[in-house]
Amino acid sequence: MSEIKVNQLGHKAPKLKKELKSRHITMISLGGTIGTGLFLASGGAIAQAGPGGALLAYALIGIMVYFLMTSLGEMAAYMPSSGSFSTYATKFVDPALGFALGWNYWYNWAITIAAEISAVSLIMKYWFPDSSSALWTVLFIAVVLSFNLLSVKSYGESEYWFAMIKVVTVIIFIIISFLMIFGILGGNAPVGFTNFFISDGPFHGGFLATFGIFLAAGFSFQGTELLGITAGETDDPGKNIPKAVKSVFWRILLFYILAIGAIGLLIPFTDARLLSEDIAVSPFTLVFDRLGIAFAASLMNAIILTAMLSAGNSGLYASSRMLWQLAVDGHAPKFFAKLSRRGIPIYALLATLAVGSLAFLASFFGDGVVYMWLLNASGMSGFIAWLGIAFSHYRFRRAFDVQGLDPKLLPYKAKLFPFGPLFAFTVCMIVVIGQNYNAFMGGSVDWYGVLVSYIGIPLFLLLWLGYKIKHKTKMLPLEQCDLKVD
Repeated sequence: MSEIKVNQLGHKAPKLKKELKSRHITMISLGGTIGTGLFLASGGAIAQAGPGGALLAYALIGIMVYFLMTSLGEMAAYMPSSGSFSTYATKFVDPALGFALGWNYWYNWAITIAAEISAVSLIMKYWFPDSSSALWTVLFIAVVLSFNLLSVKSYGESEYWFAMIKVVTVIIFIIISFLMIFGILGGNAPVGFTNFFISDGPFHGGFLATFGIFLAAGFSFQGTELLGITAGETDDPGKNIPKAVKSVFWRILLFYILAIGAIGLLIPFTDARLLSEDIAVSPFTLVFDRLGIAFAASLMNAIILTAMLSAGNSGLYASSRMLWQLAVDGHAPKFFAKLSRRGIPIYALLATLAVGSLAFLASFFGDGVVYMWLLNASGMSGFIAWLGIAFSHYRFRRAFDVQGLDPKLLPYKAKLFPFGPLFAFTVCMIVVIGQNYNAFMGGSVDWYGVLVSYIGIPLFLLLWLGYKIKHKTKMLPLEQCDLKVD
């Protein structure tokens, strides 16, 4: 595999440590999707499309993500690599696509680190309004850097507990909510489905409102693909990756569907507070507050802080591994392939953190214009990665058949092939194309809005076509796809 490629000096490339267990990778993938999308944005989704529209939109995206995760799980269990879908695209589609996917994903998480640095300062100022933003910025960087520098096991343990805090919060929220819905808690009569059918509910705003939430819901599920990145450092990936794939999807779907259902039952979708992004009136805070928990806002602020730390922690991990793999494959400067004695890609880690920090500093200059465009450029990155996963898996399985390999060699087989990857690719493409369909709906095209929403696509194509033209690569015939493993 690529981790043991012989470099130009004739020596084997150093290996990453395989210290992540099944519980680590399950929680890393699960924790990556439970954050502000659920704690804050879910209220806005219910307010804009009604509880029925929000449930339908999140369920459809959840089904798409399920097929994506089974596709990624099949490839990762068979050929574990920290390059994940970048490596798979290189081997099963076209080296140019692998190159573009790798750099696209690295950039996405590097910029995400900048966004989390900025957000943590705002969260801390809730408790300490007169404190220095610089203090919290330095502390945040020190914490995530420490977890990633010590060992991959320390990263896995930190993510496990960060995710556990969020999971326990959601479970408690769901239990309390349904006890309140049936009138067991809260001292009120049972609510039932009354709030579902007020006004024009449960599908408020009709098809277009639900479609709008469907387009936005994908952002909440981004991070599940971390499962593939962890495969390169997972103990017994053939056993642990399938185990994680099977458990993560159902947990994510149950958490989102039950939580959104509970909010829709307890809080009328006409409540203007659902549209606010203020933690003090997030749907979770409103429910806890309704139960009489005096410190509900502070509790949710603390939970969201752990979500920020988790996102920064995972962002640094994923992007440093992707940069390391790019260097091992010859797609990035060779010194990024350097590993510490603990098996940490030290230079890739520090370079990624430096880029994220510089992007954060850019927010202080020129009214933050540069920073906003850096964020805009990363907006489509997660969806582009998902498209790459679906297409790579389709080609992988086709190549498996054409080369006459026994399907029993696969430690895990994705369900409903070829429907799964084709469905996921189609739905994801609809999400990408429709991301700002409103820009085309008026009397004239909103070109600025188009540029803001879609700038990530031409940047990705520039990487893909630039590499393709320079190295004269072509789509690999199925007979030549590299399916060799250790």
